[in-house]
Parts: sequence; C-alpha cells; structure tokens
Amino acid sequence: MKQNQSTPPVKSTETTLEIIEALRSLDGGRINELADYLDQSPSTVHRHLNTLLKHDYVTKVGDEYHLGMRVLTIAGCVQTRDSAYQLAKLKVDELAEETGEHVQFLVEEHGRRYYVHTGTGKQAVQTDCQLGKTGYLHCTAAGKSILANLPEDYVDEIITEHGLPSLTTNTITDEDELSDELENIRKTEIAFNLEESKIGLNSVGTALMDPNGSVIGGLSISGPAHRLKGERLKTEISDLLLGVVNELELKIKYEL
Repeated sequence: MKQNQSTPPVKSTETTLEIIEALRSLDGGRINELADYLDQSPSTVHRHLNTLLKHDYVTKVGDEYHLGMRVLTIAGCVQTRDSAYQLAKLKVDELAEETGEHVQFLVEEHGRRYYVHTGTGKQAVQTDCQLGKTGYLHCTAAGKSILANLPEDYVDEIITEHGLPSLTTNTITDEDELSDELENIRKTEIAFNLEESKIGLNSVGTALMDPNGSVIGGLSISGPAHRLKGERLKTEISDLLLGVVNELELKIKYEL
C-alpha cells in the first residue's frame, strides 16, 4: 500500500532517481541527451552519473550510459523477498507450459501494478509484460482481481491519485462501472481483461491471498483475443487458473 509522506523529499535523491528512470526509458543515453530529457543542466547530470558509475549502478560504453547489472541484483532481491513470490514463480512456469500462453504474476505497490514473474508458452505472443514493468491496475485481469480484494477506502485513494485513464476503447473509465465489476470479481474470484489494456489481447486473472485474507498479488493468463475467447477463456482457462491458485494458497498456508 501507499506510504504516507510526512517529510519533503531530498531533491538530489530525486534527481538521481529521475536519471535512473530516464536511462530505463531511453534505453541508455549520452549526458546531453539525458539533460535535455530531464530539463537539467549537463553538469548536474554528469555529477549524478559519475556517482552511479562509481557504485556500479550504471555502466559506460564510449560516451553513452546504461543501467548496470547491479540493478538486476536488486531486482532479484525483490523477486525473492517473499517466499510466496518464489512459489508463484513455479506456477507461472507450469501454467505457461500447460497453456502455451503468456502468464504473469504481479503485485500492487503505491497503487500501481508491478510484474514480478512472467512465463512464456510456446504459442505466446510477444507482450510488454517484462519484469518490473509498471502500469495501472484497472485495465488488466490480475490488476482488477487485486483491486477487488483491497480495502475499499484504499481503492478510492488509488483512483483519486491515478485516475482511470483509457488505454483502449474497452477500458473501464467510469468509477461506478468499475465498482460493479469489482463486486462481481469478489463473487466469482475471476477477472477478465477483454482488450482493455491492448487491442487484440484478452486475459483472465485471479488474486493470490494469504492465510489472513490479505491479497499477495494477482496471477493471470493472456493471449490473442481470437484464441483466448468463449468457453476456452470463460471456463477452461478460468477453471485451470482457479485450481492452480487454490493449490498455491494451500502451499502458502501449510508450507511457509
């Protein structure tokens, strides 16, 4: 959940983080490119890059900077910090192999979704659900399943801060409509994304809960809308997903 911020941020730290984000977004860059992108002076960007380079958070090839492998080390710690995440990884791989589709496990943090594990089946199409990618919750199956299991006042906070922007013509952008859908997800334990985040892509998702009834994350299976539809989507894949998550929750309850 979102953390309360009672003290003002440190500007220099914010600048460093902005540079890291810029390197990710631009897939690397030169000092002047980063300075223009961030509307910062080249000297300021250079000083921050030198510090990051000294501590191996960036690497330099010629005059171009890229994120360093140390960032991957940190990401690995996040992936394994919760034992339930490790168990979820096994199920992601199993589901990808069994369905042939793309499978993802994501969690909510600060009102947004973050992909922790992804698996690619033999028939899966290329998507942008790579490790660490972030986005809105209201437009994906796993994201909606998470929202359905969060406290209602926190869901209201998320909507107030992030809104319900439209990614496609099918995205739910009305609060009342989303509220009705979340209520239905609570009853069925299944959420659908019918071309709401990307045209041509459907998915089905459900929440992974801990023994105390708190949501851990969301697990979903996605694929081309022409293939993942009808009975295969609403019954076959949904039942398979619910069975896997039920097994996973039992393991979390009795083995962790």
